[in-house]
Amino acid sequence: MMRRAAFGAAEVVVTLPVVRWTWAGLSDDKFTAPLAEIRPSDRDTVREMMAGRYLLAARLVDTGGTSPFAIETQHADWRDELLSFSWLRHFRDARDEGERSLARMLALDWIGREGHFQRRSWAPALCATRVMNWLRHYTLLTDGAPAEQAQRILKVLGRQIQSLKLRGNLTRRPLDAMLTATALLAVALCDELEHKDTERRFAALLHELDTQLDADGLHLSRSPALHLEILAELASLRLTLAARHEGLARDLESRLEPMYRALDALTLGTGELGYFQGTGQVPHDLLVTVQAQGIGRFGRTGQLGGYGVLRSGPAIVIADSGQAQKLAFAEAGHAGAMAFEFSFGNELVIANCGPAPAQLAERQRLFRLGAAHSAPTVNFESAAAIAERGPLTGQLRALGTPPQLIVNDDDCSIIIVEHGFERRFGVTLERRISLLGDGRTLVGQDRMGLSGKSTGESLTLRFHLAPGAEVIRDAADEVVRIRLGSGRKWTFLFEGARLRVEESVRQSAHFGLHRTQQLVLEAGISHGAEIAWILTQENG
Repeated sequence: MMRRAAFGAAEVVVTLPVVRWTWAGLSDDKFTAPLAEIRPSDRDTVREMMAGRYLLAARLVDTGGTSPFAIETQHADWRDELLSFSWLRHFRDARDEGERSLARMLALDWIGREGHFQRRSWAPALCATRVMNWLRHYTLLTDGAPAEQAQRILKVLGRQIQSLKLRGNLTRRPLDAMLTATALLAVALCDELEHKDTERRFAALLHELDTQLDADGLHLSRSPALHLEILAELASLRLTLAARHEGLARDLESRLEPMYRALDALTLGTGELGYFQGTGQVPHDLLVTVQAQGIGRFGRTGQLGGYGVLRSGPAIVIADSGQAQKLAFAEAGHAGAMAFEFSFGNELVIANCGPAPAQLAERQRLFRLGAAHSAPTVNFESAAAIAERGPLTGQLRALGTPPQLIVNDDDCSIIIVEHGFERRFGVTLERRISLLGDGRTLVGQDRMGLSGKSTGESLTLRFHLAPGAEVIRDAADEVVRIRLGSGRKWTFLFEGARLRVEESVRQSAHFGLHRTQQLVLEAGISHGAEIAWILTQENG
């Protein structure tokens, strides 16, 4: 705690106005080669921006001709993408001088408004991402520009680089440290004055990878979305290294292969990342592009980073054991112990809600709880806690001893034993999930064990259904049928619990929240009691 406080105090000092003059970049910097760009471009996005309409973070904002940097918006994800300048890639093939001029004018407009330090827009991760995007498209910003404008862009780029050099070692957030290390290596590759620092910057990046990845190559946040964000920047960097430092590129590639396998393991048959640990809908084109850069594939039943993965025929199940993150990586963690998602072919069947959309930031905590996942809760409480006060406010905190995760390839099953309810309710839960019949039948068993005097009253299991799914139930029939958006039907059978159907939602980058339904099973707690359930695809 004292270390965090000391770093925080030092960060405040180096951002004081009396110190910030030292951030000035050298005026004779020469960015002789661009950083590689792997993300696809879209000509329609350029046309929309020319008309004052900005489609960022899957959200279209019409500025009415006003600068987008002057717009007040509650959509933090839209604002972050604007400030990251990732949209510059759409202008890279522009031949029309008016379009190229717009990209440059937007950069100059941002410089005029925020080219001097502002804590929000110069946050290390955002600043590092912006630096890398300016390096990727530096010629777009400066070619054909009057000398005064080009020099102004160069000066502010240098100032941002210097800020990263000063603040990179003071950050308390792992993402800040990772992206800062990535950006500074990119600078060393693109700036001929910095070439001498390439090996030192490369070693610093490897240190962050060693610190922030687990033995399976998954980022310690256990967030598929954050893992993708980091891997996208590293994939771009590897291509740049390959053109100038083949040995370093091979070293980096060996570190990236496990990361690609981890990304593949946490991707459903729908092409979506599993909605775990703060992950919601990510840009599909980015996911596909990043996956195409790597050769690492998981493609099997197994476990990785605290997740169990079942694959049988066209079916994929991803289950979260609830393995706790280290404190520094837990700020956006979700209490999703024993939660799972299930896809069959390219269709989602059972899901999690995902994080709260940006416009519902005040509901963020609600979406991080176990009830927002296809997971068990006891007395409506989650297996992990989210600190509500004190210096750790907002951090996900483990309760009890770590869970056990067993994945059996022979019978295509996952077993998770969860201890997070023991201290409060004297209850241990065991969830077993199996795929049968080439993935057309999903079998689940949730068993209760009393580890002491139970004060628990009820166990609740939730199964959030995919958007577009409809529950069909005859009041006199315990059989529940689920009709997916495609028209395919699944039968849901259960015993040992009462069932009700409730409304649910799923986070969508396009809709904010997509309304759907959930099946809720509830039973009293007793030693050895079990709730059994089966989900089977109907023929025809």
